[in-house]
Amino acid sequence: MKETKTNNAPAAIGPYSQAITVGNMLFTSGQIPINPATGDIPEGVEAQAEQALTNVKNLIEAAGGSIENVVKTTVFIKDMNDFAKINEVYAKYFTEPYPARSCVEVARLPKDVLLEVETIVEL
Repeated sequence: MKETKTNNAPAAIGPYSQAITVGNMLFTSGQIPINPATGDIPEGVEAQAEQALTNVKNLIEAAGGSIENVVKTTVFIKDMNDFAKINEVYAKYFTEPYPARSCVEVARLPKDVLLEVETIVEL
């Protein structure tokens, strides 16, 4: 088991790793839309989706992987009514064959953000 850390994604805000590699599989912790350089959270679900997915991409690349090799995502969203808006941004990051995905509406997320994204990646 190997831990991945990068300054190009938000630091863990608790007792967990940004990502762990086991064999040739990378498991990322949920990435929320915090700009790692400034600590700012953008306004609006589209901007937050963009930042969260950028954080995911940066974390995967720090582990030596590529977003093209994501096999599974889990997207936690605050409001299922934002599903279509998030999908528009999501489609900019992933191409066919798309990763398997779960999308779940939740009552609350860390720092009251609007979404969180975690991934499983084949390295």
